[in-house]
Amino acid sequence: MQRYAEPLARLIEELRKLPGVGSKTAQRYAFYLLRSSDEDARALAEALAALKASLRLCSICNNVTDVDPCAYCASPVRNQRLVCVVEEPTAIASVERTRSYQGVYHVLHGTLSPLHGVGPDQLRITSLVARVEAGEIEEVILATSPTLEGEATADWLAGLLRRLPVRITRIATGVPAGSDLEYVDEVSMARALEGRREL
Repeated sequence: MQRYAEPLARLIEELRKLPGVGSKTAQRYAFYLLRSSDEDARALAEALAALKASLRLCSICNNVTDVDPCAYCASPVRNQRLVCVVEEPTAIASVERTRSYQGVYHVLHGTLSPLHGVGPDQLRITSLVARVEAGEIEEVILATSPTLEGEATADWLAGLLRRLPVRITRIATGVPAGSDLEYVDEVSMARALEGRREL
């Protein structure tokens, strides 16, 4: 195994922690950064530092934002009584690309997965229940991915919210089973939203 100077080895090890980046890709990235200009390397380092320093979760919906509340929750033109529940902030972009949804969001930051030790306490559910209990919400659209974990999460949330005075719907099957919302095209996502069903 080839040994690199400590700073380079450390960078390779940190890059390997990124999703989808193996040892070879991490090495390529590290050597690319080593060859890049000081200005480019500094710009990347500053962007990473600013990312961690400037971003936080919206106090209402848990979306990643640089202002609180986020642009969706603060918007006067969006329907604040219609909430689309998604697993991750990246799923919001898929819904927004349809240009057919004008409500707000709630981000769970994961799905129920007992095998991986993720239970209801690890998800951001309490604030959603509080919003519904306060009477602010008329409809909750459960837009979790149609995976085993996503379906289990939607079923669990529906059971939890059923006791409250709110309409609960689930996105329709316009989204292929087993796929991630992050990769769904606009047409499929629009059909899924239009064909949502009561739970």
